[in-house]
Amino acid sequence: MKILFFGTPEFAKTSLEAIYHSNHEIVGVVTVADKASGRGQKINESPVKIFAVQNNLSVFQPEKLRNPEFLEEMRKLEADVFVVVAFRMMPKILFEMPRLGTFNLHASLLPDYRGAAPINYAVINGETKTGATTFFINEKIDEGNILLQEEIEILPNENAGQLHDRLMVMGAKLVVKTLDGLAENSLKEKPQPTVEHPKNAFKIFKEDTRINWNLDSETIHNFIRGMSPYPCAFTTLKIGDEEKSLKIFSGSFEISDHQKSPGTLEIDKNTFKIFTKDGYYLPQELQLEGKKRMNVKDFLNGFREFENISIVGV
Repeated sequence: MKILFFGTPEFAKTSLEAIYHSNHEIVGVVTVADKASGRGQKINESPVKIFAVQNNLSVFQPEKLRNPEFLEEMRKLEADVFVVVAFRMMPKILFEMPRLGTFNLHASLLPDYRGAAPINYAVINGETKTGATTFFINEKIDEGNILLQEEIEILPNENAGQLHDRLMVMGAKLVVKTLDGLAENSLKEKPQPTVEHPKNAFKIFKEDTRINWNLDSETIHNFIRGMSPYPCAFTTLKIGDEEKSLKIFSGSFEISDHQKSPGTLEIDKNTFKIFTKDGYYLPQELQLEGKKRMNVKDFLNGFREFENISIVGV
């Protein structure tokens, strides 16, 4: 079949690469416009664009998906199906264009975890399994008819980044399997199951990443795993008179009886404990504002007066 691919980040690039090495023909690749960022305002190209250019695929970078000239270019490609992976919302005039429709790869077992951050929330909520779903796009977010689903186990101490990488590979295979099924007319689309209260995966904002030390230890541990390595959970340290953000990438926890208030620190050159409702958390990898990411031993070596360190905004 002729495929028009829509995507931007590394997660999408892996699916594009899998299609490229399949029996299907990629007639075009649509991705985000190049952006200038950083101190030198260096132009950054998306991973999808980089792969497409390296493999001589036609690249389109529209500012607006409803642009009449862009839409006409897409029609002329005469793609059989559009494949969407980690891209923005598409207008109906675009996703209804190909004869077989437009399908999306979503990193959850729909209908659970519709939204922008399904991998993060599956880990945050302590799920033991998740997966990937291919489904036809309609006008509602992540609510179209399911084509294929595949399940994957979430490992006990796996973080969101590690799960992302495994789902990225599994999802790419599922995309090709979906294309093969559509080509052979062997897939039967089915409506998503009706769930009274599906679990959501809303976009994560900065303040959503603050750690609440009043919660139980396991909930805090899952929250930190689910935010790691990006956008990363944080707390605020007061060091003397100065307040600084402290990102925590990983750690472990212990359940214990104690009389300390949640958020209390027990800290010296060998110990960094943060007390919770039912025990304490032991950070292992962290990053103080203005410093590089480091292990807890190197972090503690940077201090002398531990009694002047506390957590604020518990």
